[in-house]
Amino acid sequence: MKIIDPSHEILYLPNPEEVLKIIEIAGRTCYKSEHKISHDSAKEFIKRIVKSGHESVIEHSICTVKFICDRGVTHELVRHRLAAYSQESTRYANYSMDRFGSEITVIRPCFFEQGSPKYNAWKKAMEEAEKRYMELLRLGARPEEARSVLPNSLKAEIVMSANFREWRHVLRLRCSKRAHPQIREIMIPLLKELQKKVPIIFDDITRA
Repeated sequence: MKIIDPSHEILYLPNPEEVLKIIEIAGRTCYKSEHKISHDSAKEFIKRIVKSGHESVIEHSICTVKFICDRGVTHELVRHRLAAYSQESTRYANYSMDRFGSEITVIRPCFFEQGSPKYNAWKKAMEEAEKRYMELLRLGARPEEARSVLPNSLKAEIVMSANFREWRHVLRLRCSKRAHPQIREIMIPLLKELQKKVPIIFDDITRA
């Protein structure tokens, strides 16, 4: 059994300058103020757009992110409606195969200190789940049947694409202190990266 930490990877994000240019053109179409476009007008215009709540304009740009997290987190992610998802399937992934290392991979829970009684109890449960999963496969069960004993902590890879407005909604909810600690564990690093790459769109989002 392999234990790993969760992570994210931005697979697609348009060039920030192109993003701002497209959003400005779209926004100024509404007000018929295209004549005010200049080489440095986009940032201030979009800042005002976001502040005013006219967020439909920022739907013209999208971002695609690949998350590696536990399956419990993916259940929360896919509740967000205005997005596209592609997720690792336990129906077709046979973790006894060599390409998976002949083992299951689980996500380390951030709320259990390594070596603590709680962590050790969790680890034993994961090892038992792996043992029974492999046993079912040896007995002739198909992966889609054997998966019934796989734990919530099982590593899941999921690709999510959404427009910037939806990402703002997701990040506001999932970076909040009220969110589940494991979804905050992947969303806060994503927010920090987006704030560096496209600050005009994301720099007003906090982790409160």
